[in-house]
Formats: sequence, C-alpha cells, structure tokens
Amino acid sequence: METPLTRNILPGREPPTRRAYERSGGYTALRQALRMTPQEVQKRVKDSGLRGRGGAGFITGLKWTFVPMGDDAPRPKYLVANADEMEPGSFKDRLLLEGDPHQLLEGMIIAAYAIQADMAFIFLRWAYRRAARHLEQAIAEACEGGYLGSDILGSGYGLDLHLHVSAGRYMCGEETALLNALEGRRANPRSKPPFPPVSGLFGKPTTVNNVETLCNVPHIVANGPDWFKGLGRGSDGGTKLYGVSGKVKRPGLWELPMGTPARELLEEHAGGMRDGVRFRGLLPGGASTDFLVAEHLDVPMDFDSVQKAGSRLGTGTMIVLDDQTCPVGMLRNLEHFFAQESCGWCTPCWSGLAWVERMLADLEEGRARPEDLEQLEAHTRLLGPGHTFCALAPGAMEPLQSGLKYFRGDFEEHLRAGGCPWK
Repeated sequence: METPLTRNILPGREPPTRRAYERSGGYTALRQALRMTPQEVQKRVKDSGLRGRGGAGFITGLKWTFVPMGDDAPRPKYLVANADEMEPGSFKDRLLLEGDPHQLLEGMIIAAYAIQADMAFIFLRWAYRRAARHLEQAIAEACEGGYLGSDILGSGYGLDLHLHVSAGRYMCGEETALLNALEGRRANPRSKPPFPPVSGLFGKPTTVNNVETLCNVPHIVANGPDWFKGLGRGSDGGTKLYGVSGKVKRPGLWELPMGTPARELLEEHAGGMRDGVRFRGLLPGGASTDFLVAEHLDVPMDFDSVQKAGSRLGTGTMIVLDDQTCPVGMLRNLEHFFAQESCGWCTPCWSGLAWVERMLADLEEGRARPEDLEQLEAHTRLLGPGHTFCALAPGAMEPLQSGLKYFRGDFEEHLRAGGCPWK
C-alpha cells in the first residue's frame, strides 16, 4: 500500500531537512511542473480528480481554473494554504505540518505556479507552535535552495511565501473569513459573489486550499492522474488521512486508500471499542457532520458514499460515541463550542446557537419542557443551509439533527428523569 503523504514522517523524529527531502525525491515534481505551462499543471491536477481535503470536497484543479489568467489578469494574485484546523476532532493537517513541511511548500509552489500567483501565505492556527517553528525553518531552507524568490530554479517564475500565525477562532477556517483575518480585520464571512478566485485577498484573485490538498499536488505532478486515481478504492482517487478519537483502544491517524470502510478504520486500525463499552455512533468528519450508526459501518469513507448515507466525509477524522457517554451531553458540549465560536455576523447563528445550547443545558439539568424537543428540531431547519452567511451554523446543526433522529429515546429519557440519567 502506497502512503505518499506520510512516507517521510517517522514518529518521534524531527521532520526532514531540505537536503533529506531532496534525497527522498522532494522538489523533483516542482522541477517537472516548471517545464510545463501553468495550464498543463492545472489540467494534470484536474484530471486526477483530487477533491479538497478540508471538508467541502470540491475538485481542486477545477477550482484553480476559476482564477483569471493571462496578461490582462488583475495583479497581484495570491495562494493561501488554510492551516487553521480548528474543527473539533480533527488533527490531520497537524501531522503534515509538523512531520513534513517541505512537502507542503512544494505543493504550494506548484499550485502558485499553476495559477501564476505572485505571493503565497500559510494561514496557521495559533496553537500549532511546533508546526510554526518547522515551517519557518523549511521556508528559510527553501529560499536558500532557490525554490522561493524572484527566479525559481532559473525558470523566470517568482514567488514570495509567508507564514501567518492566526490569532485564533474557528471562524477563520471559512475561506472568506480567513481572508478578512489575513487582511487584519475581523474574521467575518463575506458575501458571495464575488468569489475569492476573482476577488479575494485585498480584492485580488485568490485561491485557498487545505494543507492535505496541497500536499497531494507534488505526487500527482510527479506520477500522473492515473496513478492517483488508482490509489483509491472507489470513484475518489488518492489516499486520505483518516483519524479516530473517542473510547477506542488505539485512537490515532492513518494514511489509507480513499474509500476505506468505516468498520475497517474502527475495528482494525483503531483496535475496536475499549473493553466494557459498546459502539453507538460516530461523526465521520469532525464535529460538524451528521451521526452515522451501526448500520453504516460498512460505508466506504469517501465523499459520495458518506453523503448517500446521510452525512459528510468532512475532514475524515471520526469522533466515536459509546454507550457509556450521554449523547445529549455530547451534543451540548459541541453546541457550546459552536455558540462560542460564532462570529456574530448574522442573527440566526449567534442567537440561534445560543438558544440551542440553552435548551440542551435545560435537558441535562432538569429544566426542559416536552415542547423543547420540537424547538430543537425547528432550530435545525431555521439554522440550516440558506439561512446564514456561512456554513458554521448549518454545520453545527448536522450532529444535532442526526442526534435527534438516532438517539431520540435518550432525549425523551432526560425529560422523564428530570435531567441527565448518566449523572
């Protein structure tokens, strides 16, 4: 089984230096890309079918084609790597940032060349301090090696790349809020259109890609679209960094073929549930995805299959619920996070999430009324897609709406018991 994303990452070891990365074949793909036209690089990535690994799953090469090209295109153009990763339960990008930073840099330089960007930024979560140290070192080494600057490897193409350490907030993971934060403003989402590829950072054409997405780019350029497609088990090509957290025997992160079934992840790689607890459900792609239950364990963990099952692949880092954990309490904890992290830009989000958290607290603490369940269900619709500026509140409603569906008896038991029966 090929593991291109993690081949240079060894537990307990420092990340490879530039020279070590070069010895493993690093920056070979960049040299190859610079001998191609930007449009040829775009086509190669588009033909691979690479879909964004940040959660949305949009076709990466297609996204690049939205950026204006040619002599008449507005300048400067920007590329931004979204390394914010504040989705609860997600920690996949951290492994890549800390374990092989030159892989990200090579992917960014190729992507920037493909859209003819003049400047690139890594927008990093404030808490990832170890990653920041390694990235700063890698950027300095890349400049020394001639991979960044005014004339990269004598190609005539130049790129400046900077690390931006964010002040924090979950909202910064939304690409337009990220751009506002990068400009030094509040991390509020922007109205769309215009979309970032046309009017993004400082009003100029901008592409925002996830860290894991960009790390795939050098391998696609070096090995070709057919090779990438062959790595997956279904219609989605490539490998995926899958994570499992919760009361399992071996919580962790693994690079596996895209489309690996949830059961294999849970039972083989995570070792199954801990002794004395049983499986009840899982959030397949971080906190803002719908629950899947036992009947879904054989679903391939790819974008289309998980969607057909009623959820989203998201980040591919599942959070497991067991039979000794109160699902209402778990949802209260999640909704508390989302309510805190609302930027306050639109009323349904900042007000609605606060009401949702309050009703879940009432259920847990014995103050709830029977009609509160109907109110919770109403909020999952009122805060759903199309009612807010961005996807924060709709994402927050995904675990709640599925929790009401699959664990309705637990909510009703809270009403009968006058509070949480787990306490």
